Amino acid sequence: MRLRPLLASWRPALPGPSAESGRPFQLTRYFTATSLMAFVVLAIALYLLELGEQRFFAATQREQGNFLATVQAQLLQEQKEAGRSNLVSVHEAGHVTLAHVFANALWESHFAPLVARAQAVPVERCRASAPDVQRGPVADAKACTAELRRQVAALPGFPDVDAPVRALMRRTSVFKIKVYDLRGLTVYSSELAQVGEDKAENRGWRSAADGHPASELVHRNRFSAFEGEVEHRDLIQSYIPVDLPRGGVGGVFEIYSDVTPLLQQLDSAGLRLGDVTKRNQERVQQAAERNQATMERSSTRLLLVSAALLVMVYLALLYLVRNAQRIIDAEARAREQMAVREHEWHQDKMATMATMAAHISHEVGNPLAIISGMAEEIEHWRTPADIQPEMARTIVQQTARISGMTRRISDFATAGSDTPEVVNINQAVSSVCDFLRFDRRFRGTPIEQRRGEGLLACEAIPDQLTEVLMGLLHALEENCERCGGAGGTRLVVSTEALQDTVRLHIACQCGPHQLACRIPPDEGRMAAARRRIEGMGGDLELSLTGVEIRLPAWKPPSVS
Repeated sequence: MRLRPLLASWRPALPGPSAESGRPFQLTRYFTATSLMAFVVLAIALYLLELGEQRFFAATQREQGNFLATVQAQLLQEQKEAGRSNLVSVHEAGHVTLAHVFANALWESHFAPLVARAQAVPVERCRASAPDVQRGPVADAKACTAELRRQVAALPGFPDVDAPVRALMRRTSVFKIKVYDLRGLTVYSSELAQVGEDKAENRGWRSAADGHPASELVHRNRFSAFEGEVEHRDLIQSYIPVDLPRGGVGGVFEIYSDVTPLLQQLDSAGLRLGDVTKRNQERVQQAAERNQATMERSSTRLLLVSAALLVMVYLALLYLVRNAQRIIDAEARAREQMAVREHEWHQDKMATMATMAAHISHEVGNPLAIISGMAEEIEHWRTPADIQPEMARTIVQQTARISGMTRRISDFATAGSDTPEVVNINQAVSSVCDFLRFDRRFRGTPIEQRRGEGLLACEAIPDQLTEVLMGLLHALEENCERCGGAGGTRLVVSTEALQDTVRLHIACQCGPHQLACRIPPDEGRMAAARRRIEGMGGDLELSLTGVEIRLPAWKPPSVS
């Protein structure tokens, strides 16, 4: 017998070790851990970016506020300085005009003769006795100045100057007037105690002596004015040259005018402007705080929206991954079930082989024992009268019996092939059914074949077709046992020719009423059989009376 093809046809198609050796890939767990970490890192990065943006915006607001405050403070200071400078310039111009009035009214008649007579008063001695930084005081400077005052006051015409000067300055803002000669000697002062002072080192006097007026704003806690002594006054001090008609400078006027009210107005205006600036700064600060609050709310909304989007994306991805995990798990379960089914098929095949071996041993052993016994009996024949023709016929019958069994086994073994080829369905069904008769499980469940006439050949894989037929017949036989079938139970395999297809129907009829026992739809061998049949281009369906297989008929290639 050709046992190698037979064993090859029974070799189970178990899945490879890579499909079943390990657990299914835990996609959900790895995705949850990895994606959650990635989303957390992304959320932290977004939070830090938004926090940095808020801090940058707050720093920008502070810098702008500080810059605006600095600019406003500088503007206030410049305005204050410009106001004071303008005040000095305006009053200097007024002092120049006033000096011209004095010169026109009193210079030629009063001051010029007095200045001329004062030239006889020596001032060099007092300058020599002035304090020196290196050698210290040489003489009493105050005594020298007092002596000069006495000499100037004793000059003819000095008493006649004070009255007209005071008359001209009555009800004006001028607090003091001084007259200097070109040596810097004070020849007149509305404050008589200052007559005789030497101003040769004074920069203002020097500028006026050179023909250029010089003025400055000064503050005096106490000041002697025409109207008496005043306190805490702001004054414009100007040195004005006396221009002579013939050219040149004849002397210098020093004029003090009171600008305290004007300066107070300027300071008051500055304070008001400072208040306005302060209020503006407060409004700017409030606007900055509002902008910062708006920025923080906007950032919070952005973070919340981003977090919501991240959560939605995460949930959507998690949903997809869970579906993928279910598919992976389903495929893993399908592979496990396939492995179980293939294992069951393998057990069925091995059980069939064991049963077949025992049955063959029994079926072949009996005829051989009969033939052996008859051969021994024939060996003792001595005369023609001992010859028994029945023994010869029995030997022929038992030999035919053994030959039939070996033929069925040979047909089944040679039917196995794992490549597509043209198959005679009736022959394939007969080889499987005849072979299964060796299985003890089918002794109480006979297999009836109803072969159709005029069947077309089909292109199929004989090995897989054999596995499908054996698996379905085993499943139906087991189903008959579950149904509780008793006497009269049988399996019916019928074939029928349809248009361009071959129909193969397998049914289990149990009991005297030939009730149909259907295979459960979730039977594992049904899925494997359906996959095999669909791989050959056919269909496998459960019918009301059993299982129906449709295979496409083979079409010979057209000859051009």
